[in-house]
Amino acid sequence: MFDSIHEECGVFGIYENKTSDVAASVYFGLYALQHRGQESCGITVCDDGIFRHKRADGLVSEVFGREELDKLGNGNMAVGHVRYSTTGGHNHNNIQPLVIRHIKGNMALVHNGNLVNAAELRRSFEMSGAIFHGTSDTEAIAYSIVRERLTTGSTEQAVERAMPSIKGAYSCILMTATKLIAFRDPDGFRPLCIGRTHDGAYVVASESCALETVGAEFLRDIDAGEIVVIGRDGLQSIRTNCTTRRNICIFEYIYFARPDSVIEGISVHHARLSAGRLLAKSSPVDADIVIGVPDSGLDAALGYANESGIPYGIGFIKNKYIGRSFIQPEQHQRENAVKIKLNAVRESVSGKRVIMIDDSIVRGTTSARIVKLLREAGAKEVHVRISSPPFLHTCHFGTDIDSEENLIAGKCSSTDEIAKYIGADSLAYLPVECLGELVDNRFGYCKGCFTGAYPVDISGAGSKNKFDEKIHK
Repeated sequence: MFDSIHEECGVFGIYENKTSDVAASVYFGLYALQHRGQESCGITVCDDGIFRHKRADGLVSEVFGREELDKLGNGNMAVGHVRYSTTGGHNHNNIQPLVIRHIKGNMALVHNGNLVNAAELRRSFEMSGAIFHGTSDTEAIAYSIVRERLTTGSTEQAVERAMPSIKGAYSCILMTATKLIAFRDPDGFRPLCIGRTHDGAYVVASESCALETVGAEFLRDIDAGEIVVIGRDGLQSIRTNCTTRRNICIFEYIYFARPDSVIEGISVHHARLSAGRLLAKSSPVDADIVIGVPDSGLDAALGYANESGIPYGIGFIKNKYIGRSFIQPEQHQRENAVKIKLNAVRESVSGKRVIMIDDSIVRGTTSARIVKLLREAGAKEVHVRISSPPFLHTCHFGTDIDSEENLIAGKCSSTDEIAKYIGADSLAYLPVECLGELVDNRFGYCKGCFTGAYPVDISGAGSKNKFDEKIHK
C-alpha cells in the first residue's frame, strides 16, 4: 500500500555455555530488528543437538507468544530471522531459519542479502539431483555448504571453501549441533556484528541495537569475508576470504538501519544528521519550519534545521499499530488509507512554508499523498528534500528496488517534473558525490541503485523473483 523501499531481513543468533531460555533472547533480538522485515519470522533452538523450530507469516509479536516460545524449549544455541522477500516470493518454504538435515548432521541457516549467481548455483545443483523446496537464494547457500561439508572435516571448513563460489551479498549465521558460525561476504554489503553478555554468552546480529536489547556489549563488526566460529572453546576467527575492500550498502545509513545502531564504527543517527546538513548546504530554501517524514526522515530533518537555522518541528504523527495484517484497501480507497498510517499536525504546518525531509522517492505515489496531507493541513508551501540521490537502477544485493521502469526518477526528465507530479513547490535530492561524507569517507560503499555502477558483476543476477517466474511458466 505504501510506496517504500524494503530490506530483505535481519538475522540474530546466540550461543550460551549453559542451557537456558535462548528462544526468549532471540525473540527480543528479532523484536529489535523488526524494521528489517515484517513479512515473516522464525526461530530455531538447538538443545543437545536436537533442533526445534517455529516459522510463520507475521510480525514477531504475532507469531511468538509465551506458549510458542515454551514449545521451543530451552537450549544452549538459537538463531532467528525476520524477513521481507526480495528474492523469492511469498512462499512458506522461504521463511527462515532454513533447516537442513544431511548425512553429516543438522544445520539451521539465516541469511541477509541477495546473491547475483543464485540461478547459476541452483541450476548446477538441480542438474546433480538436488531438490529445492523454496524459491529464495538462501537454499543455494545451504547446498553450497553441504556439498563442501561432505569432503571436509568441519562445517567451518565447508563454509570457508564454499564462500568463493557464492557471489553477491550475504551476512549469515549458521547453527550446527555444536557451533554457531557467522560469516559475511567479502564486500561486506550487509552489516553483521558480534557482542557478549555479562555471563559470557556470545550474540551475533544484523545491527548493534539488537545486542543491547538482550544486554550484550558490542564487541566488533564481523569483517568482510570473515568467518567467526563460536563453540565450547570460545570464539575463533577464520580470515582466509577477508579482503581490504568495503562496499557496504549506503542505504543502510540512509534508511534501513535503526538510528541507534552503529555500523562499521559509524553512528546511523550521525550519518542521517550529516545527510540533512548536506542537504541544507546544497539545496537551501526560505521556509518557516523543517519537518521529517517518520521514521527515517526525522534525523535528517533535524540536521537540515540545525544547519539552516530554520526551526525543526513535528509535522506528522505516525500510527504505530499498523502491522502486516492491516487490510489492503482497494485502489479507490488508498488515498484515504494513507491517513490511517500518517497524519499531518495542523498546528505545526498551517499557514507556513514547510520543508519536508524524506529518505527517498520510489514511484512517487506515496510522496504525492504525503504532500497532499500537508496541503490539506494548511501548509502554504511544501518544499521536499530527499536525503538520498534519485533511484535510477535496480538493486541486486538485498533491497526490493527491482523494476527500473517504475522508478519515477527514471521516468521523469527532470527534478522539476517530479516535483510537479508529487505536488511540491520544489524538490531536491542529496547529491551523489556527498554520499561518502555520510560515513566520513572511511570506507567504500555500494551506490549502484543511484549510479548503475555495481561493485561486482551482476550479469547473471536476473530479477528478484527469477525462481518463481521459472516455476510459474
